[in-house]
Amino acid sequence: MLIHPTLRMQSWGFVIGSALFALGSAPFLSVFFGAALANSFFFAGSWFFTCAAFVQLVLAGPATTTDSGRPAIRAVWLSAAVQLLGTILFNVSTGAALHALTLRGEMHLVWNPNAEGSIAFLVSSGLAVLILLREGAYWAPQSKEWQSVWLNTLGSIAFGVSAIGSFVLRDGNTLDPNMANIGTFVGAIFFLLASAVFLGRSSRPAAPMAEAV
Repeated sequence: MLIHPTLRMQSWGFVIGSALFALGSAPFLSVFFGAALANSFFFAGSWFFTCAAFVQLVLAGPATTTDSGRPAIRAVWLSAAVQLLGTILFNVSTGAALHALTLRGEMHLVWNPNAEGSIAFLVSSGLAVLILLREGAYWAPQSKEWQSVWLNTLGSIAFGVSAIGSFVLRDGNTLDPNMANIGTFVGAIFFLLASAVFLGRSSRPAAPMAEAV
């Protein structure tokens, strides 16, 4: 049996994953659900993220090319690979959050991979932005690729803010629970919108992206 990855498959994976993250961190709803159910939403959402990121990596094509006769890494592939790494770190973080009962566990198994995953998302988004700028696409609001890159970047920034707010203090409390929750919710909405713009497409977009970093 062969599975043929498509942009629509990738987009739905990110949309569903983002919706689950938004549901688990939505103002008032997260309090109503409780920590256990909210963490379950995050854990499920992280796996939709990982599946979608894997599809995106496959659609990105080969990792290397040649530039003036020399081997070079393709920026599109590198951005997708770093994002996949980030989603795997979120798998670890959200999975550990379901079982971590000690301060050490909260710090090393929940917060650390969460922060590292957020950094990976920021690096991936930064690469995507650099690709757009290198191609001269400074302002192209009608382009779905341009919209998606900037929405993803805003989502990555919001997830980074969330990671800062969720830093585990010595007494076991988080630095700023509201910052952590709102950052996750806002980031999830941006990620959802970034992928939703492609739901009408069934194939990979011809993104104006540079071949090498």
